Amino acid sequence: MDRKKTVLISGGAGYIGSHTSVELIEAGYDVVIVDNFSNSEKGAVEGVVKITGREVPFELVDTCDKDALRRIFEKYEFDSVIHFAAYKAVGESMEDPLKYYSNNLVSFLNIVALMKEFKRPNILFSSSATVYGEADELPVTEETPRQPATSPYGNTKQMAEDILRDCCRSYVDIYGIALRYFNPIGAHPSAMIGELPRGIPNNLVPFVTQTAAGIRECLSVFGNDYDTPDGTCLRDYIDVVDLAKAHLAAVNRMVSDKMDGKYEIFNVGTGNPVSVLELLTTFEDVNNLKLPYKIVDRRPGDVTAVWADTAKANEVLGWKAERTLGETLKSAWEWEKRVRGL
Repeated sequence: MDRKKTVLISGGAGYIGSHTSVELIEAGYDVVIVDNFSNSEKGAVEGVVKITGREVPFELVDTCDKDALRRIFEKYEFDSVIHFAAYKAVGESMEDPLKYYSNNLVSFLNIVALMKEFKRPNILFSSSATVYGEADELPVTEETPRQPATSPYGNTKQMAEDILRDCCRSYVDIYGIALRYFNPIGAHPSAMIGELPRGIPNNLVPFVTQTAAGIRECLSVFGNDYDTPDGTCLRDYIDVVDLAKAHLAAVNRMVSDKMDGKYEIFNVGTGNPVSVLELLTTFEDVNNLKLPYKIVDRRPGDVTAVWADTAKANEVLGWKAERTLGETLKSAWEWEKRVRGL
């Protein structure tokens, strides 16, 4: 393995991690996947292998275990790390904040500390639009002031960004990019990998597809009294393959020494706000289905609206979201059908 063309992917068996692994491999990178399967499945790694036709080194490691993680740094040569490994459910973080602070921050600190120790220069951090909170102006740009986080999950992303910025500033060997992405949805066109949460889904589209498959009796729409055109929350839904390609563009930028300074931030979204009801209607239309749903109370931690200004990523990374919402929701249903044998 060429050290400069090898990427360690923590949480690489997860939803976004597995799709990013595919894009990196198909672009000529070697990847090493690290995961503990806390919210992922071995089948995702197998899916990456099937799609790419390449064997992929996999290590069953919890990134909160620094000694186990150190052994990975000793075993493999790589210049770049993409850090996905984290808990990610807003609602759950409101119920159990300590779980989120301990897992998300300890794992991140371990990664950065070992990068410093082993002189591995490049880290791409999986951040989130949640850092913007209830933004005063929309769409949000990378210069939009961050508001107080509306959930412990969002706060872990804000804190990790600050830690990374400070480490890049203070340590000569560390360079970082934070990708603030919006709402990843959909699945790989092969239907070999996709979003497969354990238990009751916390994200909208898996709940939609599971309702369509008859696994869930009814879909809950959390609030219809927001200050939006139809009363439901507005979000920027990005296809997971488009998102994975943004990670590839960011890694390319780091390894080719084209960064503007030592720490950069990019929004990764479509720039198009879509309401929850719009998404449901589009899913029904493209898949010729009807979904049972009901309006329920608002969910703690949800912001009214947020969507991206993606000009910086478009211009600097040379990246742009390409897949339509309809194509993405069709891929999500194809994945669900394959998983359920429908």
